[in-house]
Amino acid sequence: MEILTKVYAKTFKNWAADKPEVVVYSADLTSSVEVDLFQKAYPDRFFSMGLTEQHMHSMAGGMAREGFFPYIHTFAVFIYRRSYDQICNSIAYPNMPVRLVGFLPGILTPGGITHQAIEDVALMRALPNMTIIEVGDVTEIESVLDSVQAVNGPVYLRMLRGEVPRLFDASEPFQFNTARQLSTGKDITLFSSGISTEESLRAASVLKERGVEINHLHISTLKPFSDPAVLEAASAARKGVITFENHTIVGGLGSAVAEVMAENGVGRKLTRLGIPDTFAHGASRPYLMKHLGLDALALVRAVEKLIGENLNIHEEDLQAVRLQAVHSTSKAEAL
Repeated sequence: MEILTKVYAKTFKNWAADKPEVVVYSADLTSSVEVDLFQKAYPDRFFSMGLTEQHMHSMAGGMAREGFFPYIHTFAVFIYRRSYDQICNSIAYPNMPVRLVGFLPGILTPGGITHQAIEDVALMRALPNMTIIEVGDVTEIESVLDSVQAVNGPVYLRMLRGEVPRLFDASEPFQFNTARQLSTGKDITLFSSGISTEESLRAASVLKERGVEINHLHISTLKPFSDPAVLEAASAARKGVITFENHTIVGGLGSAVAEVMAENGVGRKLTRLGIPDTFAHGASRPYLMKHLGLDALALVRAVEKLIGENLNIHEEDLQAVRLQAVHSTSKAEAL
């Protein structure tokens, strides 16, 4: 698996070179959210606002009214928990083209509940005019910005940083509101997003060896959620549907799929894998994924339950987990 570092930092700096209307806001986390290269290249378009997210959002809304395209960068949890009212009134309600780039979504940080954005998709999905995108690998980071910029209104982008794998072919870029087909099969339909797609791929080969056909779709646009491939795939599943996400099972990908199935009368059993209705806590990513049922083995067990068969798959049968150092040169800090 190809692993690249600071992909967003390099991509964003190069992408913005010929776009003077693109400006960046940072909430005192410049290098931690990979906009340090932008700051050095275009200092006149960079605004360091300190720990004042509410003010930053309102100012970005005002700048958008003047014809600029503000890109707000901070940890995902600080984007929405501290300033939901400002997002609603200054950005979403007037439908301003502000782009909210949130790093460390879900349990990607060992920082505990104050830093773990586990319900961000649910809250942002509830806002009218808000578009929500979550990247899953290097290829999507490298190709998502044109689609973000084309949206006529606000965008919330769940972003990866540091060391990121390339899961998808570089010649197959991100496509807005379009599921990415990773495998086909008639037994189980699997919808995964973000880092859960990497975990799904850890289990894919062994499930195939055991004779289970998985129709696997990677979802990167969480709102709007109108790709007809979702309904088609859910309807075709013989033994059930699984959703897999780095987010609470309340209000995220699992809820979006459930809504589509219910509204269209799809009579298939649905299993939602994600953070259960609980807070996470401070710990490493592999530990939290295992503890909360977000890893490849949890997916295997969900498949076994749906097909009513013990596949005799254990941790050692799966592809090795990709371990990341908490501290490394690719990340400014552990949090």
